[in-house]
Amino acid sequence: MEKKDFHIIAETGIHARPATMLVQTASKFSSDINIEFNGKSVNLKSIMGVMSLGVGQGSDVSISADGDDAADALSAIGETMTKEGLAE
Repeated sequence: MEKKDFHIIAETGIHARPATMLVQTASKFSSDINIEFNGKSVNLKSIMGVMSLGVGQGSDVSISADGDDAADALSAIGETMTKEGLAE
């Protein structure tokens, strides 16, 4: 299992558009990918799950991936977070 932490810097947090981008990126991989926030973990491939977390600016989230392409998945998700101006 691979795991990476992100600090959310986007003014609006992870709202609909960036959540969709993250879900689309995660869905390209076969690994099980979860995002954890405030002790709650949801499937990163589920838009409703991601939106239900209500991640705001200044929040810290952990993303974990378990499977054959876990490292590639986390790398791609990290790139999406940076490209979308979501996290550092």
